[in-house]
Amino acid sequence: MAIRAVVFDIGGVLEITGPMDFTRTWETKLGLAPDEIRSRLADMWAAGAVGGVTEAALREATAERLGIATAEVDLMMADFWTQYLGVGNTELIGYVRGLRPRFRTGILSNSFVGAREREQAAYGLESLVDDLVYSHEVGVSKPEARIYELTCGRHGVAPGEMVFVDDLEVNVAAARSLGIHAVLYRDNAQAIAGIEEIIAAEVRETSRPEGGQSWVAG
Repeated sequence: MAIRAVVFDIGGVLEITGPMDFTRTWETKLGLAPDEIRSRLADMWAAGAVGGVTEAALREATAERLGIATAEVDLMMADFWTQYLGVGNTELIGYVRGLRPRFRTGILSNSFVGAREREQAAYGLESLVDDLVYSHEVGVSKPEARIYELTCGRHGVAPGEMVFVDDLEVNVAAARSLGIHAVLYRDNAQAIAGIEEIIAAEVRETSRPEGGQSWVAG
């Protein structure tokens, strides 16, 4: 079954990101205990990842639950987005751009409300690929099977016709369990080699005659 689509995660793959530890700085500033911001806002963060809350409601809840002014909320969220966006992985982004038009290309990201607009402004992802699946827009996140099935459907491919690249083993394992060819991202050279190996292997497989022997002698 020939590969027809190649899909990428964003954070840790197309974006080079570090730890999301902005809350430590703000807990110190606000005199809060470690992990107190996360505990007070856990339900809002979870809802934001699957589109269950608006940015305005998140800001309002943050101000209320932490007892801070709107201006401080804005500064905190600015720190959040700086860490969330990281820096663009220019080498891999260039590789993704070169995959078209041979293959459909896509993004499958566990995201947060507001991510599309900010990532578009920073990296122009909407022009990079054919389709973007954001968890906060579709209401389901990796590693749930539904989001992979949705992604295949939006590209019009069977699982065996898609390659998926992610930096988390749990997401890669979930994709593979559905028959998707998945590459665990460690670095650019390794990931690109893995994608190209899968593509080449599927080309070899589809070129074999029904008897299972290659058309090429030897």
